[in-house]
Amino acid sequence: MASQTRTASSRQNGAKPRTAASGSTRQAGPSTRRSATRSSGKRPSGSRNQSKGHKQPKNHKKGLWWKILLGVIGGLLLAGIGLFIYLYATTDIPQPEKVAIAEKTNIYYSDGTTPIGSISSQNREIIDCSVLPEYVGNAIVASEDRSFHTNKGIDIMGMARALYNNLTTGSRQGGSTITQQYAERYYLGETTSYAGKIREAILAMKIANSQDKDEVLCNYMNTIYLGRGAYGIQAAAQAYFGKDAKDLTVSEAAMIAGIIPAPSSWDPQENPDQAKKRFDRVIRIMKEDGYITDAEAADAQFPQVKEYTLSNDFAGPNGYLLSTVESELINAKAFTKDELETGGYKVVTTIDKAMQDRIQEVGDERPEGMPETLQVGGIAVDQKTGSVKAMYAGSDYLKQQLNNTTQSTFQPGSTMKPFGLIGAAQSDVSFATLFNGNSPEEFETTPGTFAEVPNALGISWGNINLNQATANSVNTVFMNVNEHLTPERYAQIAHDAGISGDIQTDTLYNILGINSLTVWDLAQGHSTIANNGTKNTLHVVHRVLKGDKDMYQPNLNTTKVFEENDCALVQHAMLGTTQYGTAAGVASALGRPVAGKSGTANDETAASFVGYTPQLMNVWAIWNPGPNGENQVVPQFAGYGVSSTGYPSHLFSEFMSTAVADMPVEQFPAAVDNGVIGGPDGDWGLGGSKRGQSGNTYNNLQQVQPTPTPSESSSSPATPTPTPEQTTPDKTPQPEPSESSSSPAAPTPDSSGSTPPSEPPTENPEGGTNPGGNAQGNKP
Repeated sequence: MASQTRTASSRQNGAKPRTAASGSTRQAGPSTRRSATRSSGKRPSGSRNQSKGHKQPKNHKKGLWWKILLGVIGGLLLAGIGLFIYLYATTDIPQPEKVAIAEKTNIYYSDGTTPIGSISSQNREIIDCSVLPEYVGNAIVASEDRSFHTNKGIDIMGMARALYNNLTTGSRQGGSTITQQYAERYYLGETTSYAGKIREAILAMKIANSQDKDEVLCNYMNTIYLGRGAYGIQAAAQAYFGKDAKDLTVSEAAMIAGIIPAPSSWDPQENPDQAKKRFDRVIRIMKEDGYITDAEAADAQFPQVKEYTLSNDFAGPNGYLLSTVESELINAKAFTKDELETGGYKVVTTIDKAMQDRIQEVGDERPEGMPETLQVGGIAVDQKTGSVKAMYAGSDYLKQQLNNTTQSTFQPGSTMKPFGLIGAAQSDVSFATLFNGNSPEEFETTPGTFAEVPNALGISWGNINLNQATANSVNTVFMNVNEHLTPERYAQIAHDAGISGDIQTDTLYNILGINSLTVWDLAQGHSTIANNGTKNTLHVVHRVLKGDKDMYQPNLNTTKVFEENDCALVQHAMLGTTQYGTAAGVASALGRPVAGKSGTANDETAASFVGYTPQLMNVWAIWNPGPNGENQVVPQFAGYGVSSTGYPSHLFSEFMSTAVADMPVEQFPAAVDNGVIGGPDGDWGLGGSKRGQSGNTYNNLQQVQPTPTPSESSSSPATPTPTPEQTTPDKTPQPEPSESSSSPAAPTPDSSGSTPPSEPPTENPEGGTNPGGNAQGNKP
């Protein structure tokens, strides 16, 4: 009983045996907590205090923030890696940036080796790097990217340094490898934004994994800007040392490589100290990296560079040649202007260097008294091929862009008469037909309008044939010829020959050259006659090459437009011009047959001369534009009078005496005159009433000079006689006194209708009539 009482008493008092409490805690704990709760209705105070002192919730939140931060960083890192993988996978190596591969087009004389100049947007010449010594590329590697041969296209440490410096100093360092610079210039163009730099880096890695290092380095060397307007190592070698890149020495290569970061500022001519420091640095690195030996490094001396002056290939007369080449290729639709400026072509022209130098020298002459406003244009042509051998277009393209050969116009005057001769030959008219060469004669110049047309200086030539009328440029004879041809047919003949300028078709005066043309156009038309009736398009481009591949050859549009014998008849008529006519003395001065024709413009505002041997044609013209482009009279100067066209024929003699000096003397083809005297209907000239012998065979022998006489209208020596070339077609020209004639006693006509001369014109040894006075020559 007692034991039961202790036990009961013990449970009742909540006491537990020590052994029970320590050994059965997991089992007794819940029962005790429930019992205590039930007995008191409250949580045990000890349990409450224990819960209050426990810090586990707060420690859990602190650890969570670190986990979130690490998670965000990890997530961004993974996203960045994923983005990089995506960009790398989706980035394709694009086509090269156009400006990076732009290469100048070089223009050469006909020998294919002597340069005239270049057409370019940038001075670059892309080369095959296999011809370069290894140290050229090694010098650039030493200067720009020592890890080039081992890196994967980017330099992480270099980029990190650049980023840090940019953020802390505000600078704009690149930290780019050679591959990155190559990607930028060759594919992307210049990039400055960070987004652009990221794309550049990805592209550089892509390139490094897909292209050979040698290819990358070569393209870099061909595209990098190296100062002095030079893009690429070849242009730089020429700019600094006047040699090809393959001939650079170690020192020269090191100097160029050293200034790559700032080539304009560090040019040795501008900043020799900085250039020397950069040179020393490159040589040191080349030695350290094993590109050169210690001995080679010791021997390396800072090189002397050539003096740099800003050059322009278009300066002086070369600009006219280059612009003519460019225009011809563009007009032929062979190339666009942009293609020529960036395509890196080699253009071989038809221009002969020696002839070009001579024509420039002759055209640049400024005799005493020659007006500064007087303009000169000239051209030399191989009529057999249409090749332009030389051209005088002006003295300095940068001062005057208007080309005096291809663009400036002037009235050619009587140099247009030979196309009327072609019409006469085509009409089966014998050149022995006699015409009334007296002055003045009345013609219906336009339908319903009649005018008296005088010869130059009012000279009457009596009855003369077409050969004599051509040599002395007798206006009244050629107006008669045009009456039979009609102005429409005459204009068509000139166009068939190749004249592209407008020619009026409503006036007989068109045969006297009243419509303005260019020197080029006049030469184009006459070259067809000179080439025995076969027309070739005049051209200055012989061929265009890209490497060894032919890219262009001219289409000459060779066409047979006239009969050979008809052209031979005209050539032989023109021989008289240089033997006894308006340019007498030219043939003897050259010591060979020369066909020629002189011309003077309306109101004596221009003068011209066309002449040729069987091998070469030469055309010259002078004119005198006013301040607003108006036509002004060409005054007498240095003893030359415009009416005798003495100065253009003088220029012809000066040029041709050199140009044909080494050419064999050739004769013009024989011409058989099977035409009918008076024409088939007997109404040309004096008609059949003055029939002579037809069927003549003309050779190169001098013909008979007709005897001129002053016109009856010539009475005063004060005022020169105007011709239809000196008047506009809608005005009736009135004869005026000639300088060469005073009032003579009334001459007695002979049986042929001509009158004896009171004083025939004197011969000028320079060509043409006496240059001492315009009046003593026959105005063509």
